[in-house]
Amino acid sequence: MPTENIRSEKRDAILFLTFDRPKVLNALNIATVNELGTIFKSVRNDDSVRAIIITGAGEKAFVAGADISELAELDSTNGKEAALRGQGVFTAIEDCGKPVIAAINGFALGGGCELALACTLRIASENAKLGQPEVKLGLIAGYGGTQRLPRLVGKGVALHLLLTGEIISAQEALRIGLVNEVVPADRLLPRAEEIARAIIAVAPIAVRETLNAVHRGYDLPLTEALELEASLFGQSCGTEDKAEGTHAFLNKRAAAWKGR
Repeated sequence: MPTENIRSEKRDAILFLTFDRPKVLNALNIATVNELGTIFKSVRNDDSVRAIIITGAGEKAFVAGADISELAELDSTNGKEAALRGQGVFTAIEDCGKPVIAAINGFALGGGCELALACTLRIASENAKLGQPEVKLGLIAGYGGTQRLPRLVGKGVALHLLLTGEIISAQEALRIGLVNEVVPADRLLPRAEEIARAIIAVAPIAVRETLNAVHRGYDLPLTEALELEASLFGQSCGTEDKAEGTHAFLNKRAAAWKGR
């Protein structure tokens, strides 16, 4: 996938995406958002990709935020259009049917933090800094931050970050549940890859439908969410992978998944 601002590399079934604008701390401009959207449109239907790891080039930033020069040109009309475009791309990441791991090195601010929120899991290096400082620019978070952050860390904690624009450390992000793990900088990508490889070692359909059950069921009443889970569980019982997985376990051998 040749792109100008995002480097991509596939190893086995893992796609590594690296935001590569280090001179501007990997800031999200319109071109980069569009490239990201194109990549995830392709990834959704690519069965050879089982997991995705996203990180930033250099040691200073994952994605430091939006391109401020572009933000300065927005008005009430094209501002809404920009927000909807970014939200659409980040929703495509969240709904791609495959686990996406954010490997957060350095700054993940504004749109960068919102990008991490749209990912399935978030691993941070010890030097990571996260926050939603849009209010300091006279703006609100517009790529999903006001919605995903409260769902992840709770309304009160989210409002504190969104209203003050405070930038927090990796350890504080771990304490409030914004990230899953904090590791030394030299362990960031290896740890993200370890997790990705653990996921691609299990049944592909089971992974996809687990994501489906959690995402679709999260905002449903419990009775409806449990009905959804039962339906998806039933569907998984009819797959070749279920037959293979149970037979492999009973015969004490490794499963050979087919994704069917």
